[in-house]
Amino acid sequence: MPENSSIPRVPSLAGLCDFEVAQRPGMSVEECVSWHKRNHYVLKRLFELLTARITSEPLYELKTAFSHHAYLCAEHVAALRTRVSEMREPPLGLEVVPHPALELLCNEVLCAPTTEALLWGAYGVLVPALIDSFESYMATTNPLADAPSVRVARFALLELHDLHEFGRAATSAFETTEETLGWVVFLGDCLSAAGGVSGRQAVASVELRPKFSSKPFEFDPVPKRDARFQDSFNGGVNPEAFLYDERFLPRDKVLMLFYKRLREIDVPEMMASIIHQTSGKPWKYYRNMSRQLWDEARHAMLGEVGFVSQGIDWSKIPINFTWSRNLNTQLGPRDRHAVLFFIEQGLMPRNGKRFEWEVAIESGIPLAKLIQDFDWADEVLHSQIGREWYVTEFPDLNTALGYGDRCWSTILSQWQRYLDEGLTQHRNWWPELYRAACDRWGVTPDPAALAFDQTYAEVRADLKSITGSA
Repeated sequence: MPENSSIPRVPSLAGLCDFEVAQRPGMSVEECVSWHKRNHYVLKRLFELLTARITSEPLYELKTAFSHHAYLCAEHVAALRTRVSEMREPPLGLEVVPHPALELLCNEVLCAPTTEALLWGAYGVLVPALIDSFESYMATTNPLADAPSVRVARFALLELHDLHEFGRAATSAFETTEETLGWVVFLGDCLSAAGGVSGRQAVASVELRPKFSSKPFEFDPVPKRDARFQDSFNGGVNPEAFLYDERFLPRDKVLMLFYKRLREIDVPEMMASIIHQTSGKPWKYYRNMSRQLWDEARHAMLGEVGFVSQGIDWSKIPINFTWSRNLNTQLGPRDRHAVLFFIEQGLMPRNGKRFEWEVAIESGIPLAKLIQDFDWADEVLHSQIGREWYVTEFPDLNTALGYGDRCWSTILSQWQRYLDEGLTQHRNWWPELYRAACDRWGVTPDPAALAFDQTYAEVRADLKSITGSA
């Protein structure tokens, strides 16, 4: 760099690196693309396997975490796909399996038979291997010539380290079996045979035979819940009927809003089945759908926070799961998406999300206002996602809505059957919840609100009376 004492001494090369580092040979474009493709493959498979296990994972904290982490993976997959497209002309070869040992590795984690094994495979093997690969990439490539790739790697590493920390805490909550430890060693052998995620490490010659993946993965469409979710077939309270009843105070209605938000955990359980069972779409479809799935999981957690803020134990309230269960077992993925969009559109008029936000404002509870403000914003986005990926399959919006309405109408609620088979008594849990909240607030329960006992069987939740989920 030429010296001139009159020039201010600010960092050279846009602060990316110094001149010594900028002169290192780095890698060719072809080598960079090859490495990107391997990182892309493992990240994409991590997205797929986390999504595939959301519905059947009972533990609520893992169900929501998988929703979040799958979305993060989808975003980083999108970034890598974009970077590869900037470096090579089509066909890009992004759907090619880079090495059979990497495929076996990811298949094994997908087919992990227990939650404990899944956590070890995903967070104890795949995530650390990706971290190592991205860090090695940054240390190898020329940080000036390949600056766009370095930026992609830096952002991926930021969130992969978060996933790793979560995984360490999560696996420590489970007792690790000898079988799982032996399997983790086998996963390491798969990595070694592939030369690591990067393919640039020393390749080990090992015999690899499928273990858990010797039987192909089968998606379980029936939602599973942990022991805190009791009486999940219960349909004894219709929160929408209470919410739209002008006799009741906004403060009391907030309890139903918190319940509606927490109950949204059934949307990820249903959307995961759509994503897993829908193939051949552009990657933007999977990224957008996983964003919506994550938003719905986040809404459930906001409802959980709402109850915690009021000192209420949400596990004493039946959190119904029959919406996701019925859609997953009675409709195909396209028809489930039709129902989802039909419901989302029903929330857009003034008596939908805006009404819930106004109720939250009138309640005088700041947290409720915050929750509904962001819930409303998210649902606007979700409606746009539906217009891009569902409505475009129809001649017009009305035809798409009509199809969704017909799909929704075919769902059998099985309300009476659940009662007859002893799966639930459809007990009215509202008075218990309301009394607990009034005790917390130091107020006398409103007799009319306390007497509320309208059930789902008595009021059909459809586009005209505002649906429950989503």
